[in-house]
Amino acid sequence: MSDENQKTEQEEKVEDQAEKAGENTEEAAAETEKTEEKKESPEEKIAALEKQVEDLKKEALYKAAENDNWRKRMMQQKEEAVAYANASLLGDLLDSLDNFDRTIDAAKDAKDAKTIADGIKMINKNLVSMLESKYGLSSFGKEGDEFNPDEHEAIGRVEDEEAKKETLKQVYLKGYKLNDKIIRHAKVMVSIPKSN
Repeated sequence: MSDENQKTEQEEKVEDQAEKAGENTEEAAAETEKTEEKKESPEEKIAALEKQVEDLKKEALYKAAENDNWRKRMMQQKEEAVAYANASLLGDLLDSLDNFDRTIDAAKDAKDAKTIADGIKMINKNLVSMLESKYGLSSFGKEGDEFNPDEHEAIGRVEDEEAKKETLKQVYLKGYKLNDKIIRHAKVMVSIPKSN
């Protein structure tokens, strides 16, 4: 190849590079124009922010309403639980009430008081058994038991020469525990050792 041909090829390469550079410059200018077009005016930014604030307000109100509805549902469920908490117990007591009604009806025609007393004892036994086995209710406080101020409420005290410690002389009302918790203290008369 001659020197002239080499110069021509080199010139062509330089021209191609110049054209490409020019195209890149034009593309860069076009992108800059697009970026400038994308830049929002202050009014547009304010409008966009106001819309965002409005959307956030709506979302906050929705969440507040949702929380309020949840709270109301929980309160209603709690009220229903309290209102119907004893439904099972009361259902079980209905059998005893029915038995009392039968005993009262039978007492109208009964000529023997022992029969009525036996019927009442049977109802009492069934009722106590049901409450003990199904609900964990137990009674306490029998004559002769040692006095315990945590379980017994002393209505009065009587000195007794034979008493070596404070004991229950008489039980006016039995005490009751539900499982291990006292729900009624026994009301008792207490025998105390005679002081010298």
